[in-house]
Amino acid sequence: MINKIKILLIISLCFLTQANAQVINLTLDKSIEIALSSSLQAFREQNMYMASYWQYRLFKAERLPSLNLRATPMQYYRDFTRRYDSQQNIDIYRRQQSLYSSANLALTQNLDITGGTFFIDSELGFMRNFGESTFSQFSTIPIRIGYSQSLFGFNRFKWEKRVEPLKYERAKKQFIYSQEAISETVIAYFFDLAMAQAEYNMAVENIASADTLYAIGQERFKIAGISQSDLMTLRLDVINSQNSFKNAEMSLNRSMFNLVSYLNLDEATKIELTLPNKPTAFLIDPELALQMAKDNNPDYLAHQQELLESEREVERTRRSSLFDASFSASIGFNQIANQFDLAYRNPLQQDFVSIGLRVPIVDWGIRKGKANMAQNNLNIVKTSIQQREISLTQNIRMTVADFNVQQNLIASAEEALDLAAMVYTATIQRFIIGQSDINSLTLSLDRQKSAQRNYINALKNYWLSYYSLRKLTLYDFESRQSLSYLFDNMVKYK
Repeated sequence: MINKIKILLIISLCFLTQANAQVINLTLDKSIEIALSSSLQAFREQNMYMASYWQYRLFKAERLPSLNLRATPMQYYRDFTRRYDSQQNIDIYRRQQSLYSSANLALTQNLDITGGTFFIDSELGFMRNFGESTFSQFSTIPIRIGYSQSLFGFNRFKWEKRVEPLKYERAKKQFIYSQEAISETVIAYFFDLAMAQAEYNMAVENIASADTLYAIGQERFKIAGISQSDLMTLRLDVINSQNSFKNAEMSLNRSMFNLVSYLNLDEATKIELTLPNKPTAFLIDPELALQMAKDNNPDYLAHQQELLESEREVERTRRSSLFDASFSASIGFNQIANQFDLAYRNPLQQDFVSIGLRVPIVDWGIRKGKANMAQNNLNIVKTSIQQREISLTQNIRMTVADFNVQQNLIASAEEALDLAAMVYTATIQRFIIGQSDINSLTLSLDRQKSAQRNYINALKNYWLSYYSLRKLTLYDFESRQSLSYLFDNMVKYK
């Protein structure tokens, strides 16, 4: 009767603690779903993807024609300026007062192949001088077509065309990768809480069991059925079970807080977990996992991007160490007149051609040094990429091996858990009727606890291994398809 009262008091205490808390039941799949939609980590990863998305949109926009209006609505001067007097052959200061305005409408197009810029523009200007003789004049360029580029310099557009699409593709795969990483984190928190709940429930049962066994031991001690040492051991078990309960309660609260916080739920939320069933047995081919990783893993795209950017830097420094020439040319029409309508009549042809040269003569080896540094950095990048890909390959092979082993471990752990529970129940019954000693009872209890931990750890390691493989390969081995099909479902913006 006393034992039942203690159990009821413990349960009542738990209910009082959770009176103002919302209690929800979560499965592993539901926990992952909440984390992917509501966690702060998911929000962060989505915004990181959107930053890459808009950067790619900017790159695409720079490849489209752009229309720009540059205007000076009004520019007014009133000052003294120096002028040359041809009659006296001297410079004199004269008062000047003028009004000026202009507008230029230009359509430009950048060319990736050549790295140049093609443009078509039109311009209108107006000038009015005040003073002793007022004078107004319009200046027009009805149409002008031109082109300019560096002949031997670095072509920024060509390299951006190679790098930017790769960066965006990497960002998409990195987003899926981050989703799988979130799932992996949730699994760890989920099973940590599952272990804490199992330990807590077992601690509650142990308190009741230890009290019952101690009460039985007291009766048996009166009739010399057990020694005083055995009775003291039973009393020690009562004290240890109470201490274990307190530790289990603290561990449960800590694990509960970790999962609730990560899922971004209300702090007062209490979670009851439902462990996943025994997973379907299937093996993963390590060669298939390696191939999927090479096709999908963002790290491989990051290596390609890093290599391209290093090669780009080599070309940029190499070209800057040589002479460069720039070319600009335009053809159009222009006219001036005192009246606006006359400024567009009978325009004269306007031609412009310019060639500029930049030849380094003496720079004490600065340009050559920069080019050599860029080449050495490229060699370092190639070596580093090779090392990282070897490590990634080894990691994938080891994770596949761990996953394939975990399935057998789950079956063994489940069988051991059932056997340990039956042995513990039988040992208690034998102890009650005096056919078992304290040592056997303690040993069977420890075996039950160990079997419970091993089973939950086996489930945890299985799902961690599986989602780690999904993260590394971005491939669903159950449905046998790439996780890229989930991208449109996970990204809410385009």
